[in-house]
This record gives sequence, C-alpha cells and structure tokens, in this order.
Amino acid sequence: MTLERKIASTFRLTDENWMRHANPLSVWSRYSVLPLLMLAIWSRTWIGWWFLVPLALSIAWMLINPALFPKPKSTDAWASKAVLGERLYLDRDRVEIPDHHRSPLFAILKTVALVGFLIALGSALVYSIPGAASGLALTYLAKSWFLDRMVWLYEDMRRERRLNP
Repeated sequence: MTLERKIASTFRLTDENWMRHANPLSVWSRYSVLPLLMLAIWSRTWIGWWFLVPLALSIAWMLINPALFPKPKSTDAWASKAVLGERLYLDRDRVEIPDHHRSPLFAILKTVALVGFLIALGSALVYSIPGAASGLALTYLAKSWFLDRMVWLYEDMRRERRLNP
C-alpha cells in the first residue's frame, strides 16, 4: 500500500468520495485550509486559548472537504483531472502507470510542499508575516505543480486507454 493511499484513508476517500473530491469546488476550496490554519495559530495572541476553536474548525474543514461537495457533472476541468490523476498515482502499486511518470519529481514536490508548510507553521508560531507568506507560497507552488503533473498523468492514462471505462 502506498503512503498516499494510507493518507487518503484518513480523509475517508472511498470511490464515492474521490468523485465528490473531483468537484472543482472541493479542490479550490481546499486551498483555503492552510491560510485558515495559519490564521488560527496567529489568533492565539488575540483570543488566547480560544484559538483552539478556529484551529479545530480548520482541521475539521480539511477533513470533511473532500466529501462535502456533489460529484461534478463533468470531469473535464483541470481540478477534476488533478484529483483523478492523484488517485491513479496513489494506486500505482496496483495500476501500471507509464514509465515517464515514475519520476522522483513527485517525491521532490511533496517534500518541498512539506518544507514550505513547516516554514509557514514555524513562522506563524513566531508571528513572522514574511516567513509565513513565503512558506505558504512555497507550499502552494509545489502542491500546484504536483497537481499539474497529476493532470498530465490522468491525460496520458486516458489517452493510452489504461483507464477502466
């Protein structure tokens, strides 16, 4: 089992929920999670221990978001293809993907996104706006590039008819 599939199980990404998450509204609204987390951490100065409430709400939003939206009417949108490609990628131990998609770039992008997140988190803890903004920018750049590669994977798999109808 791939690490990504283990993580997906945390978000209850069943077949049904993967399709719900393929709704572009789900994808684009998930981009709000990290700023909400940073703001929640930052708010501890203003509201003290009550910051745990917005922090918990941010985490809850992250967890329920993939299943919150209806299935998309079409999966032609970039965001939908990104999710469907990500699903193919996490199943790469079960479904053969083209060799040119077996690249270390994916692991590099995930590592860069994690480093960006840690920079943003550490910066929020010490109230550094430039650090938090830089960390978030690095995270979003790496994650968006990764998602774009997932669109490419999905398109290649569809073109090569490796997908089940």
